[in-house]
Amino acid sequence: MNAPLPRTTSVLVVGAGPAGLTAAITLADAGVDVVVLDRLAEGANTSRAAVVHARTLEVLAELGIADELILRGIQVPRFTLHDGARTLATIEFGNLPTPYPYTLMTPQDTTEAVLLERLHKAGGQVHRPYVVTRIAQENDGVTVEYTDAAGATGTIRADYLIGADGMHSTVREQAGIGFTGDTYPASFVLADVRMAWPIARDEVALHLSPEGVTVVAPLPDDAESDRYRVVATVAEASEHPTAEDIQAILDARGPGGDVRVREVLWSSRFRVHHRVADRYRAGRVLLAGDAAHVHSPAGGQGMNTGIQDAATLGPLLARVLAGEPQTLLDEYEATRRPVAVEVVAFTDRMTKMATLRPRVARLARNTALSTLSRIPAIRTRLAFRLAELTTR
Repeated sequence: MNAPLPRTTSVLVVGAGPAGLTAAITLADAGVDVVVLDRLAEGANTSRAAVVHARTLEVLAELGIADELILRGIQVPRFTLHDGARTLATIEFGNLPTPYPYTLMTPQDTTEAVLLERLHKAGGQVHRPYVVTRIAQENDGVTVEYTDAAGATGTIRADYLIGADGMHSTVREQAGIGFTGDTYPASFVLADVRMAWPIARDEVALHLSPEGVTVVAPLPDDAESDRYRVVATVAEASEHPTAEDIQAILDARGPGGDVRVREVLWSSRFRVHHRVADRYRAGRVLLAGDAAHVHSPAGGQGMNTGIQDAATLGPLLARVLAGEPQTLLDEYEATRRPVAVEVVAFTDRMTKMATLRPRVARLARNTALSTLSRIPAIRTRLAFRLAELTTR
């Protein structure tokens, strides 16, 4: 049961996804009075983002929760690119200079549960469900209007406001911050399935196809070790793709061999944008996570970038609240917005490269990938980039 919502706080975080929870943890650890609001009546119960990269694990280790997350996930030490049955490139993470030389596959609801438990240990909580309707910056603070579960309205006053409320961020819109970019024409299928899959469970496989990009990755499974995440672009996907839909995608684009989708555990369809907020700060309002950047799921960079945003922002904001100049907050945008711009460009290049249609262009792409991936320096550079270690 939520405690009553206070009338004032030092920092109000809107959104209790991975970015919002991480920001709240870093602030609570610094002794800052922080309140977290979320519009949902309960936390995530679907897997959504399922990739946690090495750099994010390094960040979460500083909060003391990387080990717990690792216990609940599956370590995947390589990333492969395929065209049909042909393997074009293999990127190994095992030699990276990090305590976490792998990709960790764990569903987003698990990640959020671990973060929420850590927030509780820091003395914080999430207040639900509260829908933010309006914000106003005035008199050295921010007044936030909201509606609660019963439809009653109220306000809360904060010294600073963090918008971690997703792609359709009310905070961003109310702060007058633009969200520049575009939308991919195809829809994306996201599904967790049980299936027979001929590729080993120690790799994430990206399948190139003129019909669309397809990624298949193992998910943790205590039972039959046959649980996988499938992400695929489809011209017009059904709202809740079925086992038959996923089977057809993998038959057309996969490696061949024994691919049998037995059960869909959860599935969804969504449109993907590639956008970056024009600013990360407007006065006392700051953005983090999907409120600040969204992009193709190729490479599994989104949630990771958001967690790293928050882990940078929280300590900076705590220092300002402790008396350091407010201009210190300019470092946040200067540090993190270029990262988002590069992530959007990188994932866009991956998506376009994976879906080339002309046969000559595909042959040239395959030859280039196969040739370049044999060069150790290039393999290492790609591994660094995918693991997000370049953002240290």
